[in-house]
Amino acid sequence: MKNLIDVNDVNIGVVGAGSWGTALANLLGLKGFKVDLWVFEKEVKEQIEAFRENKVFLPGFSLSTNLFPSNDITGVVSEKDLVLIVVPSHVMRKTAQKICGLVSKETIIVSASKGIENKTHLTMSAVLKEILPEIPEDSFAVLSGPSFAREVAKKLPTVVTVASKDRKLAGFVQQVFATPYFRVYTNNDMIGVELGGAVKNVIAIAAGIIDGLGLGLNTRAALITRGLTEIRRLGLKLGADPRTFTGLAGIGDLLLTCTGDLSRNHTVGKKIGEGRKLNDILSEMRMVAEGVKTAKSVYNLSLKLGVEMPISHEIYHILYDDVSPQDALLRLMTRDLKQELDEQ
Repeated sequence: MKNLIDVNDVNIGVVGAGSWGTALANLLGLKGFKVDLWVFEKEVKEQIEAFRENKVFLPGFSLSTNLFPSNDITGVVSEKDLVLIVVPSHVMRKTAQKICGLVSKETIIVSASKGIENKTHLTMSAVLKEILPEIPEDSFAVLSGPSFAREVAKKLPTVVTVASKDRKLAGFVQQVFATPYFRVYTNNDMIGVELGGAVKNVIAIAAGIIDGLGLGLNTRAALITRGLTEIRRLGLKLGADPRTFTGLAGIGDLLLTCTGDLSRNHTVGKKIGEGRKLNDILSEMRMVAEGVKTAKSVYNLSLKLGVEMPISHEIYHILYDDVSPQDALLRLMTRDLKQELDEQ
């Protein structure tokens, strides 16, 4: 690993000004860093400049004067020590292609996006590594954990984890992001952290469906528990550390997203449980519910790897095959009876 600069001198670019990207950029700005923020929408850039507020994706919060919005991605990422990427998973590849050649081998790349690419089944850091071969593998990190953007913007105590194959780099990124209200742990299990952050969105849709159907707390608790089992199964198959799934990026993020009213994935599921159609629900949303696309990736990847993930499979069938939630639930509850714990 290359020698790292002083943490107080880091030059930062943030790619993506949705709610989470804006919240993280603002956190860094309030900490004293000068932060260039790439904004896709012209209207959002103009709002931040004129009102110091992202009225589209993070309304109600005054943004740091250290945050400089721009629609020019070249200026945002060029000559930066650290580039934080916070875009929806389905545009990660296209976004990475835009910054290819603009970042150097000295740049630290941190992904805070959660998802699995549909066609390739790659995690977000794996997409970045493929498109940015000039960046050494030990210069990538991922940030994940139970963290609604609005609560971070409110400075409510939040605890996350940053994972990198290089422990020194993870510790450096930890120092960059840590504040008295945003505690950061480190981890070296990138695949586990990313799988936890991605698959929990699929389970959160299921939890929302349960709430929309009015099935009660017993059902939701069982769903979360068995959902964690599915995440762990997929993680173990892909070489993750099983301990990761008992941590912040595993059970922590899963609990938050399955029970919190601010969860977009839970909201989508709840409306499905109430009888709404997916296309109508999505047409009313400006922000992305990652679990909808990730459900397709998880379904196909689990079939490819031979991993048993019945809840995730039923969510896929509800979303893409128009199976009713009631029929999906009946199939889950009447599967062959078996022992609870997996062999490993």
